[in-house]
Amino acid sequence: MALAANSIISQNRTLNSLSFPLPKLRRSTHLHPQKPNLQFQDSQHHRCCLLTAPISCVAKTSYSDVEVQSLNPTTTSSINSWPEFAKNVSGEWDGFGADFTREGNPIELPESVVPEAYREWDVKVFDWQTQCPTLAQPEESIMFYKSIKLLPTVGCEADAATQYTIDERNIGGVNDKVSMFAYQSSGCYVAVWPIEDNGSSKLLELEHCLINPQDRESRVRIIQVVRLQDNKMILKNIRVFCELWYGPFRNGDQLGGCAIRDSGFAATDALKASEVVGSWQAPCAVACFGSSHNKSLQELVGDSVRKLTRDETNLILLPKQLWCSLKESEDRGTFCEAGWLFDHGHAITSRCIFSSDAKLKEISIARETASSEGVVYSK
Repeated sequence: MALAANSIISQNRTLNSLSFPLPKLRRSTHLHPQKPNLQFQDSQHHRCCLLTAPISCVAKTSYSDVEVQSLNPTTTSSINSWPEFAKNVSGEWDGFGADFTREGNPIELPESVVPEAYREWDVKVFDWQTQCPTLAQPEESIMFYKSIKLLPTVGCEADAATQYTIDERNIGGVNDKVSMFAYQSSGCYVAVWPIEDNGSSKLLELEHCLINPQDRESRVRIIQVVRLQDNKMILKNIRVFCELWYGPFRNGDQLGGCAIRDSGFAATDALKASEVVGSWQAPCAVACFGSSHNKSLQELVGDSVRKLTRDETNLILLPKQLWCSLKESEDRGTFCEAGWLFDHGHAITSRCIFSSDAKLKEISIARETASSEGVVYSK
């Protein structure tokens, strides 16, 4: 059935992640909802179900570089927040994207797509201008988005930008391709995507989508591309998208062009390690996937407070105050993390924990606050 965007997305989008306050924000008024030319299908066989994560999955766990301690009992919510998530994640998310090596170095765009003027001026281009029209169906656990790369242009030729690639992703419904998916009412989510590599699923993409707690119209998507080799997880490369919300879903019809409120970031300074290493504590929402009874689509629930210590081991520092890491845990599993230092001493992080045979056990999202000798930095 066709879904009208204005029945899904209100101008007063709300954010209720980990119970932290948000400032009052302005919305663009020149964009108006349109009916998307898009249909969702669902069947009893393919429908994803929601399951509240059990308390036992957030028991005390330790890693070679991170120690996590549950200070308060985990609380779970019986309220399905998918409709609120659908409202907050849906819309036109435009911005810039870039690829990075496993060491965190930016990768130049192919010479074939770089305008001749840039080549003549010997200007290196690292960033794609991107669009990510996203639509989640509030009545069903179904979501669709397109990650679109636009050909680089010179000056305000961007208003007539040409689409270079379109990567469509479906969560739930008959076209479901996601392996595991965990979401939060704020619009944050984590997705595990199996990727075909020479005819076999030897690659995984771990997509961490994090909303800025201080600006609900700003988000980042950090994608760790991981190769599976003899049940060992090896980081291959990283993709980063920094995106702003430009209005209700229009299926990519509204090109940002020179109206984009941000700029390329790949060649800017990376985050300093000193800003993220050390002691932190955070309320944490969790979804567990270790049991055969757990469903592939789950809500992140709970608010237990955890303490952790982060060091520089395998820490990959990225621009825009971002970082990620992939490390082996004490039980020979794998610990994958992505984070965003949105303010001094304050970060939002996402973690995936895999078993020794590369099976996903847990996904969590936390809003961290730096601490030193028991003193917590507050705003």
